[in-house]
Amino acid sequence: MNNVLETIKARRSVRAYDNRQVPLGDLQAILEAATYAPSGMHYETWHFTAIQRTETLTELNNRIKGAFAKSSDLRLQERGASSTYCCYYHAPTLVIVSNEPTQWWAGMDCACAIENMFLAAQSLGIASCWINQLGTTCNDPEVRALLTSLGVPEGHQVYGCVALGYAAPGVSLKEKVVKAGTVTIVAE
Repeated sequence: MNNVLETIKARRSVRAYDNRQVPLGDLQAILEAATYAPSGMHYETWHFTAIQRTETLTELNNRIKGAFAKSSDLRLQERGASSTYCCYYHAPTLVIVSNEPTQWWAGMDCACAIENMFLAAQSLGIASCWINQLGTTCNDPEVRALLTSLGVPEGHQVYGCVALGYAAPGVSLKEKVVKAGTVTIVAE
């Protein structure tokens, strides 16, 4: 089997990280991989904001929790009130993936870029996980103010985030089992 297919099959979502930071060179390679993802009409209207500063990640998590606390959803209210909740699983690096919401394919472009980041990270021995919480909270005034100060373009919607780091020792990864009946081939 070739290296790309092996990397695809080996990648798993990791939700527990040790405190080692992703080296800048590896982060730059992962972000470059994102920019090589396909984009609708080749517009490349996306934006990638990488955060490695612990204090900033903590502040972002606190503002997300503040937005959750205002929600009518009881589950989100519980997360907002929790002293231990961390939406990015304490990963040392978080990449915010945003795009102009004016094109209907903006979210799909971001999903392709996120997958490229996952695969690039896996190939470098770096763990990753898709983080959704900013997609629903990015327009909360306190969250938006922080995002803008970090360089996320004001008119952008967040379509997902990528937690990056090294898996904590002993972290258990689920074995991938492909559900039967998910592939159909129509051939001549």
